[in-house]
Amino acid sequence: MGFSSMLDNNFVGLRYLKQSYSSKDGIFDNSPWIDENFNTIQAWTRIPVSSKIQISGLIPYHFNERKWTDKIETISGLGDITLIGLYSIYETQKDSTVFTHKLNAGIGVKIPTGKFDAANNLGVINQSFQLGTGSWDYQFVTEYVIKKKKLGLNSMINYVIKTENDKKYQYGNQLNYASTLFYLFESKNEIKIAPQLGIAGELYQSNSQYRLELPNTSGDIMFGKLGFEAGKDRFSLGVNAMLPIVQNLSNGNMEANYRWSINLNYTL
Repeated sequence: MGFSSMLDNNFVGLRYLKQSYSSKDGIFDNSPWIDENFNTIQAWTRIPVSSKIQISGLIPYHFNERKWTDKIETISGLGDITLIGLYSIYETQKDSTVFTHKLNAGIGVKIPTGKFDAANNLGVINQSFQLGTGSWDYQFVTEYVIKKKKLGLNSMINYVIKTENDKKYQYGNQLNYASTLFYLFESKNEIKIAPQLGIAGELYQSNSQYRLELPNTSGDIMFGKLGFEAGKDRFSLGVNAMLPIVQNLSNGNMEANYRWSINLNYTL
């Protein structure tokens, strides 16, 4: 759900993310569907290093659940830690301009601190029921914000290059994108509220094992998202919900149902 806040340029906080999926238990048309719930608590931050450089970090803890017809499977533990360095390429300096612009670009690394268990992928459609990928993955991020007074548009593109782990399994490279329209309301008692409306999407290349491409592991999805952030003094609260608009995951054998998140931040 992104690396930034509409209210706070630099912050530290906690975020809870819930993702609901359904996938087929088999390859036949009448195969039963499995309910899968991915729950994550993240410590996340965006810290200024200089006037031009920021560091963004995510430390996730996952507790996931997979409901079969005759049993429930759960896994929990530390996920993969992500660190991203962002550089401010351009930022409007004059407040008197009609539009203000901010353009950031950066690179990041996802560290394989989460456990990858190859047994979790045997005989199932959803190959992401894991705490981590088991691999060092690298990210390229671009962020752009354009504002006119209190109305703004925040857009992001993020490309992830994924490498092979020590189990000879490699997740496919991934492209993420999002664009969010927001408006900032400020009350007399210094409460800020920013309602948000936008889209977000993900495109996945096929996974591979022993350098052989695995069928039904690629896909794409686009979400519509709605939410808000509210803040007073140094604290802010954010809530976001996402529903799929169009999707084609694992050749139609997997479906995303919804995502939602809530976060509490402290402005630095």
